[in-house]
Amino acid sequence: MLLLKDLLTMSMPLRLATIAAISALLFAQPSLQQTYTACNPTAQAGCPADPALGTSMTADFTKGASDQFTPSGNPTYDSSGAGFTVAQHGDAPTLTSKWYIMFGKVEVTMKSAPGTGIVSSAILQSDDLDEIDWEWLGGAGDQVQSNYFGKGQTTTYDRAAVHAVTNTQGEWHTYTIDWTETQIVWQIDGNTVRVLSASNANGQFPQTPCQLKVGSWAGGDSSNPQGTISWAGGITDYSAGPFTMYVQSIAVTDYSTGTQYTYGDQSGAWNSIESTGGRVNGNAGSSQTDTAAPAITSTSSGNVEPFSGTHADCSTCTTPGAGSWTVSTMSSAAVTNTNYPGLPSGWTVSGSGK
Repeated sequence: MLLLKDLLTMSMPLRLATIAAISALLFAQPSLQQTYTACNPTAQAGCPADPALGTSMTADFTKGASDQFTPSGNPTYDSSGAGFTVAQHGDAPTLTSKWYIMFGKVEVTMKSAPGTGIVSSAILQSDDLDEIDWEWLGGAGDQVQSNYFGKGQTTTYDRAAVHAVTNTQGEWHTYTIDWTETQIVWQIDGNTVRVLSASNANGQFPQTPCQLKVGSWAGGDSSNPQGTISWAGGITDYSAGPFTMYVQSIAVTDYSTGTQYTYGDQSGAWNSIESTGGRVNGNAGSSQTDTAAPAITSTSSGNVEPFSGTHADCSTCTTPGAGSWTVSTMSSAAVTNTNYPGLPSGWTVSGSGK
């Protein structure tokens, strides 16, 4: 441990170098990714309650900023909506909702950012690191990835799925997450591309109050772990930028009601969550999604490592990155009225791919 007396006995050049090193540690930039937790209610007591949306909201960013979100990293606003620009090392513009939802529906109308290694993201994340993702890679403008995590567990990296989309960077598309206690439905422009039932999530089904985080960052920044860089599609060349993601609008419905959500115990189970002034699933009747949901099975050339952040690095994982997927697809089957009987018998979501 470095003491003040030790510092004072150093030569001036060494002293200045030591002070500079300490300052760098104290004021280092935070992680370039948008995901983290300040207090995990399943691991520690005394975490603050989560403010609840408890209703529905819509933000039209073509009209400017919304007071429903906290900005970081300087998102901008114009006739295209909210712009999230990565121009240099350290840029990670983000909008974070001031509220949480306890199950619900999220619709984001957007164009993803171009650029090798640039990641655009729309993420639901809870204080105990449950997570539901949409992620776009700048080097793969014809696809989007869906993903999920339960309690930040990274025992496997086989949850991601890749979905074909026409021109994600040049055309407006609406990406939806419809989330209940029994299943998650991912949709693109109203068409269901993936369904995950709680029974098929291997004990890692997201089920605690989530914030919405939308933004972009450089997964290909040279300071990131090699696995993250590979997943993002390669090293980011900032001289080819700037790279901008645009979000035209966001619509959210909370399937629960009340003013705040608290963890009744440290189990992280959905039925332990308590609502102040309302009820968990008190607005669940708002979900009337009818879907024709494809079963998703696939393999990749290795386990896929998503970005770091809530998730620990995986030194043993291989990372095929953008475009290096081997995909097999089963025939589609119909699921109707997804509030919410679960998937038909025999369906599985066993890996990454469409």
